[in-house]
Amino acid sequence: MSMERVTRYLDEQGVKYVIMHHSPAYTAQEIAEAVHVSGRHFAKCVVVTIDGRLALAVLPASDQVDLQRMARSVGAGSVELAGEADFRDSLPDCEVGAMPPFGNLFGMEVFVSPHLTQADLIAFNACSHTEVMQLPYESFARLVNPVEIAL
Repeated sequence: MSMERVTRYLDEQGVKYVIMHHSPAYTAQEIAEAVHVSGRHFAKCVVVTIDGRLALAVLPASDQVDLQRMARSVGAGSVELAGEADFRDSLPDCEVGAMPPFGNLFGMEVFVSPHLTQADLIAFNACSHTEVMQLPYESFARLVNPVEIAL
């Protein structure tokens, strides 16, 4: 899945967005700083397995996924961090660690932290470690229909 697929989808839906370029950065906090976005409004995506199926946990750069809390929130027997080999084929055109939060475009359920739902705008990796996309949270929520849970 490439960012081209996401931008085409957003264009078809009439969503306005901005793409920002920055020098290579790898942690969500570094990327947020590079593009001058608050860590509370930078959405990092963590690929997890919930009882064996892939899903995305989307939370602010400054937060960490609590796997046990997530399991309780979704009523799962287990929630684990997915290994690169588990999701590489689902995200073939994205650099590892630079996935956008559009799990709906590649068959993954999306769970979002309530901390992000309060943001007017969210920013996130655009399939590379040098590009970020920013758009209204309301547009993201309308298109992705993420499940809001405590992460």
